Amino acid sequence: MTTSDALPHPASALPARPAGRAWTLNIGAIAGGVGLWAVIFGLLALVQFASAAPVGVGGFYHLRLAQLMGEAGLVPEFPWLPLTILSPEAYYDHHFLFHVLLLPFAAGDPAGLALRGKLASTFIASLAFLGIWLGLRRHVAHAAWWTLGLFALSEAFLYRMSMPRAQSASLLLLVVALFLLLERREAWLLPLGFVYVWLYDAFPLLLGVAGAGMLADLLLERRVNVRPALYAAGGITLGLAINPYFPRDLEFVMQHLLPKLAHPQVPVGNEWYPYDAWTLVTNSGLAFAAFAGGLVFMGRRGKLDRGTLMALLLAAAFGILFLRSRRFAEYFPPSSLVFLALTASPWLAGWFPAKAKLARALPALLAVPLAWTVIQARQSVAASPRLERYAAAATWLARHSQPGEMVFQTDWDDFPRLFFYNTTNRYTLGLDPTYLQLADEALYDEWVAITRGEVDAPARAIAARFGASFVFSDLEHQAFLERADADPRLDEIYRDRMAVIYRVLPGGER
Repeated sequence: MTTSDALPHPASALPARPAGRAWTLNIGAIAGGVGLWAVIFGLLALVQFASAAPVGVGGFYHLRLAQLMGEAGLVPEFPWLPLTILSPEAYYDHHFLFHVLLLPFAAGDPAGLALRGKLASTFIASLAFLGIWLGLRRHVAHAAWWTLGLFALSEAFLYRMSMPRAQSASLLLLVVALFLLLERREAWLLPLGFVYVWLYDAFPLLLGVAGAGMLADLLLERRVNVRPALYAAGGITLGLAINPYFPRDLEFVMQHLLPKLAHPQVPVGNEWYPYDAWTLVTNSGLAFAAFAGGLVFMGRRGKLDRGTLMALLLAAAFGILFLRSRRFAEYFPPSSLVFLALTASPWLAGWFPAKAKLARALPALLAVPLAWTVIQARQSVAASPRLERYAAAATWLARHSQPGEMVFQTDWDDFPRLFFYNTTNRYTLGLDPTYLQLADEALYDEWVAITRGEVDAPARAIAARFGASFVFSDLEHQAFLERADADPRLDEIYRDRMAVIYRVLPGGER
């Protein structure tokens, strides 16, 4: 893929090169990088455009909010979830910089916005892959082929890289942090930590990378090097303090992030729960095989160096987290590949010349798992709900309601799609059910009881407790729908194949 992937030597050990020769090599490296990026972008787009809809549910919210930021300013008012910890007076955009990154793509009608969002997702994910290549090429031979191996490891990884969410950019920052620490450039963790806080609320992961560097120094060099942690923590602290949402960002961290460190007590999105064992084998088995291969090659090398130990610690940590929660699918496969590349590359460097004919066949062997995994990821993306789901119901509701009128939903994760098509109304809860539960636990419990059909005549509570003028439900909440149909104060005003809308009639209050 590129002729400049060989392991570099210290500058002092290299003979002086003519200026023209150095320029030729730089041009070759740039051309190789551009070619690799084109292949990466093409493969990611092949997965991404298996459907017309944004991958996953949360992306509908991110794309629409970025569009609103382009229209109303970078720090717009947020009136849409007034009953939650994201109420107008407490709102904190914990993906602020990611939404800024989406701004160039956030335009057009819903179909156009979805298309541009898919291009944005592909572009940002391709930068994360390219960042891995740039880091690897300074440490291993044939870094381009190792980078393409990312496409072979995990269908779950490719699926999550296709989402219009911040995890691709998060992966890029963690990769940059890892390779900066490999080269002992700890001071760069200060600005990196600052940027990470503004980008995404997964910024505590940067402390994990810094911790891996500290532990590697302690185990191999018998010294305590606190600089990585100090710089990372300093950058995070500055990012929280110098923030357009300060001090609401601190309140959000305490309310939202800390409870997530334990097993969620409130049912949340599927990404917070683990895959079953067989699903994990089928969608990410090669990622675990790469980690096991790294252990084998590490044993063959005998001597453990600092970079390899750091990669081992990170891959092991992300592997444990991945076993606990599928949302770490974006971190474990690439960390296991980096670990394998650092351990296997020295052995392969000696093996390639001795087995030249067989070595030339390795790219063809890579094509088999790569194609299989990409096809699996395409199938997962193609199985996503259609872009038009709830579009007719949401737009109808926007046209037949007054600005600011409250909508009671029977599913918390319907909010992103409703918000994507209808910013006229406000909503009971969304993005995360704990946002309502943390704001008012009794109100959350009442919402659960109503949506499960455990409350007779639900209109009274919907009006008095939630202040809602409308009820939106999919057609799968049969117990609730039976209660609603029997309640004279809930008037069905809209129904299609996906959803039903009721108006809460006057007199529904207690």
